[in-house]
Amino acid sequence: MLRRLDLRGVGDDLRGRLPRPAAQVEPPIEEVRALLADVRARGDEALRELTERFDGARIDELRVPDAEVKAALEDIPADLRAALEVALANIAAYHQTQRHPDAEHRNGPISVRELQRPVDRVGCYVPSALAPLVSTVLMTTVPAKVAGVPEVVLVTSPRADGTVAPGILAAAALAGVDEVYRVGGPAVIGALAYGTASIRAVDVIVGPGSARVAQAKREVASAGLVGVPSAFAGPSEVVVVADASVPARYAAIDVLLQAEHGPDGLAWLVTWDEAVADAVAAEVADLVPRSPRREHLDATLAEGGHIAVCDSPEQAMAVSNAIAPEHLELLVEDPEALLPMVRHAGAVFCGPFAPASVGDYLAGPNHVLPTFGSARFSGALRVDDFLKHVHVVTLDAAGLAEVGPHVEVLAAYEGLDAHARSIALRREGS
Repeated sequence: MLRRLDLRGVGDDLRGRLPRPAAQVEPPIEEVRALLADVRARGDEALRELTERFDGARIDELRVPDAEVKAALEDIPADLRAALEVALANIAAYHQTQRHPDAEHRNGPISVRELQRPVDRVGCYVPSALAPLVSTVLMTTVPAKVAGVPEVVLVTSPRADGTVAPGILAAAALAGVDEVYRVGGPAVIGALAYGTASIRAVDVIVGPGSARVAQAKREVASAGLVGVPSAFAGPSEVVVVADASVPARYAAIDVLLQAEHGPDGLAWLVTWDEAVADAVAAEVADLVPRSPRREHLDATLAEGGHIAVCDSPEQAMAVSNAIAPEHLELLVEDPEALLPMVRHAGAVFCGPFAPASVGDYLAGPNHVLPTFGSARFSGALRVDDFLKHVHVVTLDAAGLAEVGPHVEVLAAYEGLDAHARSIALRREGS
């Protein structure tokens, strides 16, 4: 189930030698562009037809009534509500630490203030076709609320009967979401970017999704229609770095936990101990057939399941950095010793009692993380993804007299006469 790679003796050129699923190497660009063009041309009509084609649901009203959203919160089991409330409190508290007062800096006579302003309207994509991800409702909408976004919109695929999973609606109600729409897939990314008769366009789109959804976000962002965080939040990934100090069953279940989300993701074990590789492979082979989500596990492991056997802990970390995984688990005797070697990862989980599932639900940091290697240049979703930073510059006459000559020299060198004259006119008092 996990294909073994012997990387012992391999030099520094690891990145090109590590296999990735086809969806990462050849994203579904043309298919996604066709779907987006259809939504742009036909709006709600296209959304309804595509929802029936891909989700098997016939829907008339795209928006879920507010009363239905509120009622779901009262109807869910008490233990689910309690868990959602704990998760929401932790997520909100952590993301509140990312807010900072407006700052002022002085460059001599120049006053520079930085103002933080939230965007007006945000679209939060919540996958639900393969699992009702109530946690993603909180992870996407709560930071937007912390940022002060006035309108937070949630979109998610309907079930076959056209309804949305009650837990998703309840989480939306708890988070104070303003609008919920029962549409998913790349089509709704187009709706959020272009706007339709039912769904007004947004300023920023966030949330994880399939390879097609992630590609749709790239397409609308590249057209300058909407802001999308730089991370490629696609199918889920995990790299588990393990030694013999942790039970093999822990490592095996943690290799599988992100694979539950379905195809196109990554599930890696990396070790420098062949006995660990053998033991974890045996545990995975035992766990997969008994899983209620075996179909999703098989789909991920078929292309993205690997065991890498390395020379040393140092090479193991080099492999992880080359993959740049969404989740990295350090299931080793001394995880703190490996932590300084982490360069590229969305989130890191240290030791045998901190599985990635804790981060997925309620540790506090965001579980919308970079995939497809985008952890090399980006990180987790955060409050700043919903904020604009506006700088305000103030000078008085004496300040302009002091710095103006330098501006004139620079403008003259660039051949920008009006720039230079804007200073000279003021210095001349005319």
